[in-house]
Amino acid sequence: MERGELLVVCLLCWSWSVCVVTAIQRADMFPYGSLSGDFILAEGDDETSRVLSLPRPFYFYDSPFAQLYVATNGIISAQDLPMEKQYVDDGLPTDFPVVAPFLADIDTSGGRGQIYYRLTETPSVLNRVAQEVHRGFPGAKFTPTHAVVATWENVAAYEEQTRTSGSSNKVNTFQAVIGYDETDSYVLFLYPEDGLNFFGTRPKESYNVEIELPAIVGFSRGEVTYLLFSRIEGPHYSVTSDEQSIKNLYQVGNTGIPGVWLFHTGNRYSFDNIVPASVSGLLATPPPGGHGFSLETTTPEYAEFEEYTDNTYDPDTQEEDEDYPLTGGDPGFHPAPNGGDHSESLQPAVPEVPPTSPPEDSGPQVAYDKEVSLTPEPRSNSEPVERHYAPPDSPGRGPQQSPEQQPQVPLEVVDVYPPHRHEAPLSPGGHVVNVVEEDFDTGVIQYTTENKETCSRFQHQCSQNAFCSDYATGFCCYCQSGFYGNGRHCLPEGAPQRVSGKVSGTVTVGSTPVELNNIDLHAYIVVGDGRAYTAISEVPEPLGWALMPVAPIGELFGWLFALELPNSQGGFKVTGAEFIRYAEVIFYPGNQRLSIVQTGGGLDDHNHLAVDTVVRGSVPFLPPGAEVTMEPFKETYHYYPSVATSTSVREFSVVSAERGSESFTFQLKQNITYRDCPHGSRTAPETLQITMERVFVMYVKEERILRYAITNKISPVGVEPTGPEMVNPCYAGNHDCDTTAQCVPLEGQAFQCQCATGYRGDGRNCYDIDECAEGLSSCGAHTQCVNLPGSHRCQCQSGFELGFDGRTCVDVDECSSSPCHVHARCINELGSFHCLCQPGFHGDGSYCSQQEPTVRPKSQCEQHRDSLQSGVEHGGRPSLGAFIPQCDSDGRYRTLQCHGSTGHCWCVDSRGQERAGTRTPPGTAPKDCDKPDEPEHPKTHCEHHRDSVQTTSPEGYPILGAYVPQCDANGQYMPLQCHGSTGHCWCVDSNGQERAGTRTPPGTTRTDCDNIDKPERPKTYCEHHRDSVQTTGPDGYPIVGAYVPQCDADGEYTPLQCHGSTGHCWCVDRRGQERAGTRSSPGTPTVDCDKPDEPQRPKTQCEHHRDSVQTSPEGHPVVGAYAPQCDADGHYTPLQCHGSSGHCWCVDNRGQERAGTRTSPGAPPTDCDKPDEPERPKTHCEHHRDSVQTTSPEGYPIIGIYVPQCDAEGQFVPLQCHGSTGHCWCVDSRGQERAGTRTPPGTPTVDCHRLDEPQRPKTQCEEHRDRVQTSSPHGYPAPGTFVPLCDSDGQYVPQQCHGSTGHCWCVDNRGQERAGTRTPPGTPPVDCDRPDEPQRPKTHCEQHRDSVQTSTPEGFPAPGAYVPQCDASGQYTSRQCHGSTGHCWCVDDRGQERAGTRTPPGTARKDCDKPDEPERPKTHCEHHRDRAQTSGSEGYPVVGAYVPQCDVDGEYLPMQCHGSTGHCWCVDSRGQERTGTRTPPGAPPVDCNKPDEPERPKTHCEHHRDSVQTTSPEGYPIRGAYVPQCDAEGQYRTKQCHGSTGYCWCVDSRGQERAGTRTPPGAPPVDCDQPVPVAPTQRPESVCERWRTSLIEHYGGKPEPQQYLPQCEPDGEFSPVQCYGETTYCWCVDQDGREVPGTRSHDVVKPACLPSVAPPTVRPLPRPDVTPPPNADVTLLYAQGQKIGSLPLNGTRLDANRAKTLLTLHGSIVVGIAYDCRENRVYWTDLSARTINRASMTHGAEPELLINANLVSPEGLAVDVNRRLMFWVDSNPDLIESSNLDGSGRRTLFDTDLVNPRAIIVVSSTGTLYWTDWNREAPKIESSTVEGRNRRVVVSDGIGLPNALTYDSSSGQVCWADAGTKRLECVSPDGSGRRVIHANLNYPFSMVYYRNHFYYTDWRRDGVIAVSKQSSQFTDEYLPEQRSHLYGIAIATSQCLSGSQ
Repeated sequence: MERGELLVVCLLCWSWSVCVVTAIQRADMFPYGSLSGDFILAEGDDETSRVLSLPRPFYFYDSPFAQLYVATNGIISAQDLPMEKQYVDDGLPTDFPVVAPFLADIDTSGGRGQIYYRLTETPSVLNRVAQEVHRGFPGAKFTPTHAVVATWENVAAYEEQTRTSGSSNKVNTFQAVIGYDETDSYVLFLYPEDGLNFFGTRPKESYNVEIELPAIVGFSRGEVTYLLFSRIEGPHYSVTSDEQSIKNLYQVGNTGIPGVWLFHTGNRYSFDNIVPASVSGLLATPPPGGHGFSLETTTPEYAEFEEYTDNTYDPDTQEEDEDYPLTGGDPGFHPAPNGGDHSESLQPAVPEVPPTSPPEDSGPQVAYDKEVSLTPEPRSNSEPVERHYAPPDSPGRGPQQSPEQQPQVPLEVVDVYPPHRHEAPLSPGGHVVNVVEEDFDTGVIQYTTENKETCSRFQHQCSQNAFCSDYATGFCCYCQSGFYGNGRHCLPEGAPQRVSGKVSGTVTVGSTPVELNNIDLHAYIVVGDGRAYTAISEVPEPLGWALMPVAPIGELFGWLFALELPNSQGGFKVTGAEFIRYAEVIFYPGNQRLSIVQTGGGLDDHNHLAVDTVVRGSVPFLPPGAEVTMEPFKETYHYYPSVATSTSVREFSVVSAERGSESFTFQLKQNITYRDCPHGSRTAPETLQITMERVFVMYVKEERILRYAITNKISPVGVEPTGPEMVNPCYAGNHDCDTTAQCVPLEGQAFQCQCATGYRGDGRNCYDIDECAEGLSSCGAHTQCVNLPGSHRCQCQSGFELGFDGRTCVDVDECSSSPCHVHARCINELGSFHCLCQPGFHGDGSYCSQQEPTVRPKSQCEQHRDSLQSGVEHGGRPSLGAFIPQCDSDGRYRTLQCHGSTGHCWCVDSRGQERAGTRTPPGTAPKDCDKPDEPEHPKTHCEHHRDSVQTTSPEGYPILGAYVPQCDANGQYMPLQCHGSTGHCWCVDSNGQERAGTRTPPGTTRTDCDNIDKPERPKTYCEHHRDSVQTTGPDGYPIVGAYVPQCDADGEYTPLQCHGSTGHCWCVDRRGQERAGTRSSPGTPTVDCDKPDEPQRPKTQCEHHRDSVQTSPEGHPVVGAYAPQCDADGHYTPLQCHGSSGHCWCVDNRGQERAGTRTSPGAPPTDCDKPDEPERPKTHCEHHRDSVQTTSPEGYPIIGIYVPQCDAEGQFVPLQCHGSTGHCWCVDSRGQERAGTRTPPGTPTVDCHRLDEPQRPKTQCEEHRDRVQTSSPHGYPAPGTFVPLCDSDGQYVPQQCHGSTGHCWCVDNRGQERAGTRTPPGTPPVDCDRPDEPQRPKTHCEQHRDSVQTSTPEGFPAPGAYVPQCDASGQYTSRQCHGSTGHCWCVDDRGQERAGTRTPPGTARKDCDKPDEPERPKTHCEHHRDRAQTSGSEGYPVVGAYVPQCDVDGEYLPMQCHGSTGHCWCVDSRGQERTGTRTPPGAPPVDCNKPDEPERPKTHCEHHRDSVQTTSPEGYPIRGAYVPQCDAEGQYRTKQCHGSTGYCWCVDSRGQERAGTRTPPGAPPVDCDQPVPVAPTQRPESVCERWRTSLIEHYGGKPEPQQYLPQCEPDGEFSPVQCYGETTYCWCVDQDGREVPGTRSHDVVKPACLPSVAPPTVRPLPRPDVTPPPNADVTLLYAQGQKIGSLPLNGTRLDANRAKTLLTLHGSIVVGIAYDCRENRVYWTDLSARTINRASMTHGAEPELLINANLVSPEGLAVDVNRRLMFWVDSNPDLIESSNLDGSGRRTLFDTDLVNPRAIIVVSSTGTLYWTDWNREAPKIESSTVEGRNRRVVVSDGIGLPNALTYDSSSGQVCWADAGTKRLECVSPDGSGRRVIHANLNYPFSMVYYRNHFYYTDWRRDGVIAVSKQSSQFTDEYLPEQRSHLYGIAIATSQCLSGSQ
């Protein structure tokens, strides 16, 4: 029997018997072997075929490939394969394109099998491929032109030879066939019966662990290009998942034949992922006691044959089945029970109970036919090929209805899948619909003329943006132009839409029920491109993970607002904002069911859609941390009156650490009921197809937020673009229109951006129209207009409510609710009411009594007032600044109320409620409260713009130089706008947009903006260029010195352009590009730019060189830079001169200096036209000279540096002189100084030609002198340095003098000072030739004096330092004086000050020789005073510090005055200020001898003031600190000034600054007695701002356009959208700045991000617990912003699958990271918190704070494992510090000669520290011992930004990665053996070394990259899911490595 006939018979079996289908035999495979022309692959374990070159490319996915390779290990690839260890054991996806019929470690060595392959065009093969494709894809139009056949025959698994069990002798046979034509490719996998005998292989590196990895069957696209310079994983598809599914391959198929598998694998135009065929093919196994009947199955993951016996059909249990009624080949039909006549059994099934019971008024409902599957899974394809609807009675099924009798809505929707090719159709067209006729209700009301609804009566049911139309049976609403919806609800076209609502219900996860109690749901939809973002907050953790696959919750919003392709419409146009969606999700294989009911409740006050969601049922359990992936899919919606339906099957994969990768499916059935209008004509299509192109799901454990992100397009069914080049950007969604704009497609690829209704702008940038401010609203009387994004709404004023029409406001009759006392009558008024007691009763109407009370009861106003005044609400004391209502004599609210503290006034009604629009600020006339209400005028766009600019500074006043728009009295933009700083003026339109051609510079006549008769033209390129330059500064005005292009009246570039700062002029073309050869220097005649263009030549090398020098960031030449001179033809002039240095030289035609031609300034230049002599190479002298002269970035000598002089032959001139210092000396032929020849300036030089004396070596004095003279970076002595004097023999001159201080002293022959010989300046020096007296040791005084005099690195005293005076015997002189301050005092023989002897400058000094009176101890005042006077680091008072004054007895003087501020005050005996006695400078002081009045307690101001004045450890104000000023009563003075900065401002009674009152020094202060508006106050720097500042510093202050900087909101929080620099590579972040996965945008459209998913809740952040890395011997730890991640190593490969987050640290910026292998702890620096921390790497461990003081910018960190020390760099104060590992014992190692220290490492084995300093002027790498000794430079040449540093323990070399030179280099510690490992890195930051590999973090790739030391190649890469900069990296090992850092 032929195979096709066998299929027909099986499919027609409707009885209890089953057709036995056998698996294919080897003879059924495609012909193979040598006779078929096959090539044979060489024997071996890892062989790859020679290339198969294809005559025409085949499309795999959507990419063409022209060659194929066949490999031993069961795969075919489109590129040459790597070594097997790089892919065999790793599974899918692979890095390269793969077709894998059986990917495993196969070995054909020793004749164990053969592998055949060929490319063929044989008709018999091509015809068979075509037949198989048409069977599996009946609708495919496919005629293959070529086929590739690969066969693995009797191949064996690789087995280790050392294994004692011997070979297993198990072999496999299988085949893969690739067929393709010009556009499509299909792949067949064939597995014959008994062809598979082993199902996996053992990894080669399993280390004797008995594990076996199952084979892989599937496809992988490989890596694809991403953002030009990087690559990411492409899509992949797995057919199998475990060993059982491998075993089932020959028993199951998807083409109708067991063992034959067919897949659609590529398309030329558009292809997302592999599509399997959908025809079942099962190997039928007779069940016990009879034959089973099986429905189709397609995915072997769920086709467990052991369960087939449980799925046999049993008629006795049929009606009890809770799944689906049994169906045959078509799901709409059921086999006849009891084996009856099949022709009579084809009756529609009637469901007994619909899945949901909708409300009665929801219209007709669709019920779903229940199907039964004999396997636990649904079909694998994502949607049916076609879905049919037909009358319930078709021919052959009973009576047939006429079309008029057919119901409008079927109650069942059934998917019809294509029959097999040879099946007879079960009915014409296969239409199947089941209808319950007796229960059917169309939901249409029968209208009569009596109950007809008309627009005149019911127009209020339409939207305010809709119109109403009457019909014969009723009315319908239609949205106006510019709006869309169903007429009852209309939204502005093109505007993004927000959704909010609640989620509730109970969902069982596994066996655990979880309740959701009204948690928040928020969604944001960009209608312009169909992106829908949904976020559900506060989802409990077990349910959050489990709900990730339930994307249908968010798919509703995608359907409502999908991007509409032609001839389609989104769901909102059908349903409006009121609907009910019923959905049921059934998960397989577990059969869990979840119902979703989503109710649209209309539009809220902000025009946001309100949707509440109820979920009930069960969902599968997903492991915590799992990731869910859902592939794009398509779904068809069917539309009927009042209902839309759809059904589909989805696949999703789950990846978790516990289970690996798993695949699941779910079936979705849904109907959406809504209120339809049956009266008008229906234009909606019957079916539409929604395409969900990108589906992303995520659960954020820390925030408990569930997110769905879906991109949606809706189109007619089957509409597919013919190719990417044919899709208009509007339909593709890749246009660059604003998110509040509509993309209007034009012809071809053209489109137009049109701002959404309610917005204005050019379409690329749109902003909201304030209809309320511009008088465009439709609000009537007694209403208040409220502006909304894109629209507005009208709300009634207090006392009014909407009338019947829903548009006008009518008075509320408050009296209807009887608000008055029972004995009072209510009198209704317009907008209010009042109560009046009846005659005979007394009271205010709210209470009435017959007795006239002596004291009437308190009214509401009086109760309100008294409760506030008594402080009932604030613990018995009134709240300062609180508003106290004012009541009249009758106890009623005064109509005008004013706030006593703020000065604001407003009108109120009788209930005390503020009347809208009546509030006035302090200082303005209050409203007339008896005047009727006017509608309130909200701020206009201009006023918003103006006010936002005026409050942008932290102090609340305009930023200097910022442009502030000018608004008229109505709040509109004034037609003429001027910039107060630059003087430019221009005209604007009503939106504030500049009108092109109207800008005038300062001093010129301004444009008449009221008489511009020409139609306004758009800005030209020149005007855009000019205006962008003029607003490039942060303050909105031109950068000083920037070139600003000049435009003519038409906006075109003027032909002649000149630079205002440099004076250069040049001609430009119409695009503003400089015309070569037209530039003229300042002062030279300019070129005639109107002269006809000669053929323009390109710029020459000289002109490029010249212009590059002349185009600094400001657009003019760098001062002092050498600019080459070019002739008229653009060539280098032969003679070049440096304008700054005066040197001249000749150059060749490439601009290279000709050796021997350079002349010094003033010398005649060389004749450059003289023929060249044979050019000799540069000499050592010339190299030396030229290298010095090009050391600056501009290419000229650094000022003051020594430049060697060379003669005409290039040799060193014998006599060398330093041009700056005047020193001269002789040199030898190598340029080395000859000892004893140096002469200082002004002395005769040595005759260097006298060579008769043998040259002696330098003496110690000469080496000392020369070392000092070249100690500065520029080679000359630092100013003020002591330079020793040497005699002609090189010995120290006996008498040495310091040229700067004037001190002189005698020295011995070693240059050591002889004690007692130092004399101060102006005194005769000691005779140093006098024979030495026996030398006494230095006294304490001399040691003290000398230590001070040599305290600086240069060896002289710090300016202003106190230097003790010693007598001839070396003892302290009895009187000591401070040379800088003038204070004098007496000291004892130890130099200690004698109490009571200090005198200030200008007063009589104490007689220090007077016999000592019994010395009294120092008093408190004297201690205080002395502390203050020696508080500076140099031992004298800090400038401006307060020094207390003590009397002769050491007691505080009663009156104290501050010498710097002039304030005076009285103190008590303890020095404490007496309250109320302080007087400002210039005021008469208080009489401090006057008896104290009873002392009042200190006020808040006095406490504040005194706390500031004692904030330093010495008890005086910190220098520059602000000290508040209090008046005599202790209250804050209304005007406060800062004594140091000069700023003044006004404060309120609490001392709080009043916004807008601050004035800079020199400006007239504000009158603080006048009230001012309130504005925000300054706040501390946020994490976002601190991170941004840090990165700017890391980028060297000038980030490149593509580099990432955090974008912060004005309040300091992270902006929801973050981008890489100026690119459109953007993503969304949460409130902590962490990336929201799945939101990255790679096209021109930035993602639309939710500012927050829900109102902020006050709850603690999750505890930062440690999650240890997986068990691994070696793990890389990396810092990534707010987390530390772990990345295990598998050998030297990065194991990305096991990467996880080690520790999450909210609000941190982790930079440096180190690991202690002894205690298994990780250490890190936190740039945000400015701390150093550590944590144990054990489960649940918490961070431990080690150091949190005196850190500014801690970066690099290193741990010395042996010495138990840690070291770090602080890059702001430029320090290197160390401490014990617990933070104790902190000390500073280095605080000098550091500019930007970055990385630091410690080599424990040698006790050596290494660090980098990326000082951009002089970068270097240094080293020292761990104690801070032996500091030296290791590398300083040829480095740029040495960011990363590590130690290669195998070679003993130090290695660094340089972000400037882009090189990875190594060098020995002594500076030798330097070599380049890799010469082209991206942007390295930190690095570690392990096993011949370097691993570094890269800021360009945002990942970890591995580099092999041997091959110098990149070997691996890891890119974390959340892409942001990675900082430090460390290596954690289970055992300490040798030479651990």
